[in-house]
Amino acid sequence: MRTDTVRVRGTDEVAERRREQRGWYFYDWACSVYSTSVLTVFLGPYLTSVAKHAADADGFVHPLGIPIRAGSFFAYSVSASVILSIFVMPMAGAAADRTGRKKPLLAASAYLGAAATTGMFFLDGDRYLLGGLLLVVANASVAVSMVLYNSYLPQIAPPEERDAVSSRGWAFGYAAGSLVLIADLVLFTAHDSFGVSESTAVRICLASAGIWWGAFTLVPLRRLRDRRTAPGGRTPAHGWRQLAATVRDMRGKPLTLSFLFAYLVYNDGIQTVISQASVYGSEELGLSQSTLIVAVLLVQVLAIGGALGMGRLARTYGAKRTILGSLVAWTVTLAAGYFLPAGAPVWFFVLAAGIGLVLGGSQALSRSLFSHLVPQGKEAEYFSAYEMSDRGMSWLGPLLFGLTYQLTGSYRDAIISLVAFFVIGFVLLARVPVGRAIRDAGNPVPDRI
Repeated sequence: MRTDTVRVRGTDEVAERRREQRGWYFYDWACSVYSTSVLTVFLGPYLTSVAKHAADADGFVHPLGIPIRAGSFFAYSVSASVILSIFVMPMAGAAADRTGRKKPLLAASAYLGAAATTGMFFLDGDRYLLGGLLLVVANASVAVSMVLYNSYLPQIAPPEERDAVSSRGWAFGYAAGSLVLIADLVLFTAHDSFGVSESTAVRICLASAGIWWGAFTLVPLRRLRDRRTAPGGRTPAHGWRQLAATVRDMRGKPLTLSFLFAYLVYNDGIQTVISQASVYGSEELGLSQSTLIVAVLLVQVLAIGGALGMGRLARTYGAKRTILGSLVAWTVTLAAGYFLPAGAPVWFFVLAAGIGLVLGGSQALSRSLFSHLVPQGKEAEYFSAYEMSDRGMSWLGPLLFGLTYQLTGSYRDAIISLVAFFVIGFVLLARVPVGRAIRDAGNPVPDRI
């Protein structure tokens, strides 16, 4: 009788875990449309065109009286949004760890970002400052929400499942991005048939991403459950002190800190490529918006298979080796991008295919690998530091991209400058003995890591 009771309880726990995992996947489904349709495809070229419309005769805009080349405004706005994230994310992580109530914080950050994205419908004429402000709010909001979202991973998946669960989450996100991009492509290419201008079609695509984000966030909010923590701890107002305490704690686990630093470097390159690729395609290569949509759609479709395929490779070769291989592929792909001829969409599609095959897997496996390095009970705290590396510290790449263009007037020079992030990140990650790092964190070491 007792054995049957234990078996039933175990079955119920597995069913509940699977239910939470399926709900968890849906936040990737919800928010990835922002990253795809807004940040990667439409907002960069569109905000750049709005800024150019507001520029003076020399091609400069002057926010706060500072002369900025209009073509650099989007990249600088991305950097500003990341810097804001640095101040907000530690407070969210501290509040989540203190109260154990992640869902209300996830809801607040998700719906603030969704509202800012929906508000991009009003970005027209020369309202480049409005566009920059909404971008800063939306980008900071998605960064905060991802701190909370990622911190659920160690709680809903045992160590042997995390690579697969993390990869499925990324695959869900890319599937949603692909689905919405198809709808965006239909609206954009046939905007006359729908009785709207090209500019209005773009603004509808931007706003619809916010509506999608808000609607599908309801699924994880219903299925995920909070784990209450012991009372006490720091208040949200002391988030920076919490982050400092986390870093001090990590100093006792230097290998975890070494992995985080390596991730900070190579992920900065990944995030910059994601946000600036459409600007490079439209401004340097002279490609149409329709071509860019198709290219990003290709990235999304291949990224689904790439995320799942690299998850399988990780089971054979280990997550670390698979990530290192992806960084080599990133370096080769980016270097090839420097030599792409203008006005040749076929070669841009080849480049997009290369990015798609490694994009999802490199990010998903980095997330699951880090989850093994987190001491039990410190998930939100450590994932706050992780998200600082993921989004909160990814300001240097866009800043370097914008500065390079500001100084040289060449997007080719700007894109090739990003190779350094992947080369340095490879060297730093290769030096981290992840098996020992997992043991130092007090966690069991999987058979393949």
